[in-house]
Amino acid sequence: MKKIALLTSGGDSPGMNAAIRAVVRKSIYHGVEPVGIRRGYTGLIADDMFPMNLGSVADIIQRGGTILRTARSQEFMTVEGRQRAVANLRQREIDGLVVIGGDGSFRGAIDLHRMGVKVVGVPASIDNDIPGTDYAIGFDTAVNTVLDAINKIRDTATSHERIFLIEVMGHRTGFIAINAGLAGGAETILIPELSYDLDQIVEKLHRGQARGKLHSIILVAEGAGDILEIGRQIKEKSGMDTRATILGHIQRGGSPTATDRINASRLAALAVELLIEGETCKMTGFEAGRLTSRDLEYMLTAKKTLDQSILELSNILSI
Repeated sequence: MKKIALLTSGGDSPGMNAAIRAVVRKSIYHGVEPVGIRRGYTGLIADDMFPMNLGSVADIIQRGGTILRTARSQEFMTVEGRQRAVANLRQREIDGLVVIGGDGSFRGAIDLHRMGVKVVGVPASIDNDIPGTDYAIGFDTAVNTVLDAINKIRDTATSHERIFLIEVMGHRTGFIAINAGLAGGAETILIPELSYDLDQIVEKLHRGQARGKLHSIILVAEGAGDILEIGRQIKEKSGMDTRATILGHIQRGGSPTATDRINASRLAALAVELLIEGETCKMTGFEAGRLTSRDLEYMLTAKKTLDQSILELSNILSI
């Protein structure tokens, strides 16, 4: 293997730059030329590639986002688009491709594999919803960003004796919500995977008020419902003053935590090793604390489920 290309695709996440750095320097260490692709599959189709060297990734490990930038490509979803992408890789004599991204990005990687491209995926998603790995790049930073917001909102919630609802990312899953909720001492956590009863939530709020509690924090994953409507109903049923805060894309940005930097580096370095060893259609990951790899196609049929014991513990500790 003489050339390895790399791209970041889908939603950005803190730690992607650490992964880029690891791919580039691990490749150079083994005598392989790294080639960067700008804007994900869009850049692959447009042949927007450039050679990378040690200096290309200097001073980026602490930066959020991705220096390669990212985009979502409708053209890549067509046969013609994928054919152009493969033709560009072959014209540049690229032997392997590292795809840093989430499940949508990996579906694209699987398509390329089926067209003869050697490819390995590195999981990056603040939602941490990629099956086959306990951890995805960016998740730890996103949770800590939410935790910081909870801490700050709790101060004003206490001062004004209010109920604050905080919306966090998670259209389909509540991984961010349950982890940040437990760490931040949220009184209630609402996630898409489980139904909830507003009357029970209000009853819990009243119990807290009766024992002199000055505030409550309700964490809402965006897929669990309209936070403004939930807040309106809680106010109507409880008679308490409520406020809603939507954190939005603030959760995607920021300098990655040490955990995200370390894990991203390890996941990306393993991806290079796998390609050099002749492996393809693999995804690097962590399972039970150990660095592993498994077939990318596993994610086509598998679904990652969250650990409900975290939510149960949060409910117990917030009585």
